[in-house]
Amino acid sequence: MLTNASFLKGLTIHATDGELGTINQFYFDDETWAIRYLTVDTGGWLAGRSVLISLISILHTDWPAKRLDVSLTKKQVESSPDINTHQPVSRQHEAEYNLYYGYPFYWGGAFLWGPARHTAGLKIPMTASAKARAARIERESTDSHLRSTEGIAGYYVGATDGEIGHVDGFVIDDEAWAIRYVEVATRNWLPGKKVLISPAWIESVSWPESKVYAGLSREAHPNVP
Repeated sequence: MLTNASFLKGLTIHATDGELGTINQFYFDDETWAIRYLTVDTGGWLAGRSVLISLISILHTDWPAKRLDVSLTKKQVESSPDINTHQPVSRQHEAEYNLYYGYPFYWGGAFLWGPARHTAGLKIPMTASAKARAARIERESTDSHLRSTEGIAGYYVGATDGEIGHVDGFVIDDEAWAIRYVEVATRNWLPGKKVLISPAWIESVSWPESKVYAGLSREAHPNVP
């Protein structure tokens, strides 16, 4: 089902032994536009610390109750690697995170989740030694492939025949956990209206310029009802 990201923001995250916090934003892979992690605001429980929760940990989602259950304990989350959720996350950071939880690496495979099409198809590997974990982290690139939805919000969007507007939201497939459309506020071009852009139409994202380049004309983008 397609859901606006604004609906998912604020969902309560429950560990096996209590509430962790609420979803604040999403980290997506800038190569596939698949959502890899949820950023969870822990509130007073961890002194306001934001933590990453991998989609691999999701057990059950209760949409009417706006609740998502994960296969983690509060102690696991409290002791997890402290990743700055206000900055792009590098492969080295991801490797450290996944090795901490014992998750397989999803990158490098043929499918959306590496060797599997969905997280349910992933096999959890045996826990490696500290030395082996350190060596694996060191081999990974420092390049970033993860971007936050909050970080790209407000980026200008250009079509082949001019500027469209700016990124104003996201439409998410809440079964596959992937961004299906980027919602663009058109400003001066079509005042008060929005259009949808599929990631398949996006040719590139310039992080230094804070701009998204789409390979279609302005007239080709469908209006949001």
